[in-house]
Amino acid sequence: MSAAAAALGAVPAAHAAPRDGARAQLDRLYAAAERATEDYDRADERADQLRREVRDAQDHIARTQQRVNSLRERLGSLAGAEYRSGGIDPAVALLFSADPDDYLDKASVVDRIDTRQAGQLRELSGALRDLAQERAEAEAKLGDLERSRKAVAAHKRKVRERLTRARRLFDSLPAADRADYNRSSRSGRPDLTGLGDLNPRAAAALAAARSALGRPYVWGANGPSGFDCSGLMQWSYARAGVQLPRTSQAQRNAGHQVPLSQARPGDLVIYRSDASHVAMYAGNGQVIHAPHPGAAVRYDRVGMLPISAVTRP
Repeated sequence: MSAAAAALGAVPAAHAAPRDGARAQLDRLYAAAERATEDYDRADERADQLRREVRDAQDHIARTQQRVNSLRERLGSLAGAEYRSGGIDPAVALLFSADPDDYLDKASVVDRIDTRQAGQLRELSGALRDLAQERAEAEAKLGDLERSRKAVAAHKRKVRERLTRARRLFDSLPAADRADYNRSSRSGRPDLTGLGDLNPRAAAALAAARSALGRPYVWGANGPSGFDCSGLMQWSYARAGVQLPRTSQAQRNAGHQVPLSQARPGDLVIYRSDASHVAMYAGNGQVIHAPHPGAAVRYDRVGMLPISAVTRP
């Protein structure tokens, strides 16, 4: 067994049993807040995507409207010429029709217009159909965006409520217990010698994560001044030129999974069955992560929480 694998096997699978009910409850509140934070991140990411899609749809609508206006101007010029020559041909009345297709379907009218006019009118009809479809799609996206905004707000309320309860409970603990809680899972700096053989992207991501040590946990944040757990992973790998998804649930599938005994520095360690926490393996049985509000980015034991997967991006 390699030294790294031995180090991994030597750590406990989870926290030691809490000394009292208050600490166990604090763990549960932080876990619930983290799940709500991941839900918030996912909803916020969806809202951002929908905002971009709505902007794109509005741009398409504006261009299609310009095309319709241009076609109507061309037909308007034709109508003016017809009027000056003695009256508007019935075919040109299509300019004022809400349904050019219906007009064109009448064979008696089609017979009275030339090929060029028919082509212009059919082009206008197609542009109007495109415009109606694009407006309907934009309205649907706006509805999705509004629902996503409400989801973001709901998840934000959940996060704040859980964190408020956790902060009140934490503040109620004796000073010695608060200090003990903050260092209970922490370990020293890992031995990072012998990492020269790392994949360059993993090495760059690990270096970025190490540069964030000491920066605060901020829920919903992905750097550079603060991070939540998945935000730190996304930011670190972005420094290495790799775009990870925003949430820990999605990051679990952002690569191929390996056994814990084969973990390498730079791998993502996913925690809990719901994948609500993520850290980066740093070597020798330790990870770097953003733990919870009130704590800074730090090293901890890889076995600090139940592990559900190890993913290599």
